[in-house]
Amino acid sequence: MSDREVVKQVRGMPTSDGAGVKLTRVIGQPALGDLDPFLMLDEFGTDNPGDYIAGFPAHPHRGFETVTYMLDGRMRHQDNHGHEGVLVPGAVQWMTAGRGIVHSEMPEQQAGRMRGFQLWLNLPARAKMIDPTYQEFGPERIPMASPARGVHVKVIAGTVGAATGPVVQPATDPTYLDIELDAQASFVQALPPEHSAFVYVFEGELSVSSGGTLTALPQHTLAVLGSGDQVRLQSGAVAGRAILVAGRPLREPVARYGPFVMNTQDQLRQAFEDYQHGRF
Repeated sequence: MSDREVVKQVRGMPTSDGAGVKLTRVIGQPALGDLDPFLMLDEFGTDNPGDYIAGFPAHPHRGFETVTYMLDGRMRHQDNHGHEGVLVPGAVQWMTAGRGIVHSEMPEQQAGRMRGFQLWLNLPARAKMIDPTYQEFGPERIPMASPARGVHVKVIAGTVGAATGPVVQPATDPTYLDIELDAQASFVQALPPEHSAFVYVFEGELSVSSGGTLTALPQHTLAVLGSGDQVRLQSGAVAGRAILVAGRPLREPVARYGPFVMNTQDQLRQAFEDYQHGRF
């Protein structure tokens, strides 16, 4: 087995989205435009209701998937196809926008901490116009694995030991793990060698070990991982927590603008026309 090494480190860029929600954009910014099949990664986390209370009013999507993982707080989702639900701490919503959906994501709280991630994944050309679907799982549906001492993993997608995450997407075959290492712990996860992969540290500090060399990743740092068939994470004197995400690259042309991700400019123009004429 060969360890993946860190080929690039990226710090997030403060921005806002929706009706002024403050967040940090990690993928989808000048330092890292995308990482096929991943189009965007946003981290949101604040104790100030003014940073999130306006939420994300109704907005469209076509041609890709959004993955919302809540760490703290509650967010209500509604769409124009009649789906509605509340994401609670530890819940995951994997939405396939397909041919088109108009949805909103609004806080279900007036005070307290709101924290989590939203990841965008591309869809292959053959799936961009499928019907919208959801994979939505409460925290009780996300299995936990403890493959080594001091290692605690929530398995959203992929497999760790005997635990397999509930999310399935054959097009990109994703791995999505929430990994917490106690101080002086280590964890090794096998990954398909052809998959793009990254680690994003959001609590404490972790290191990626490759060939005996440690690359330290401070809090709020994303590491793009190079080739290999496993990733080796270690913690030092303090604990650390990160998401590890991997997926099969699509290697297809990308034409994107705002909430639409297609393969050609003509398809983008059609997406705008369809939305403006109420065809989503």
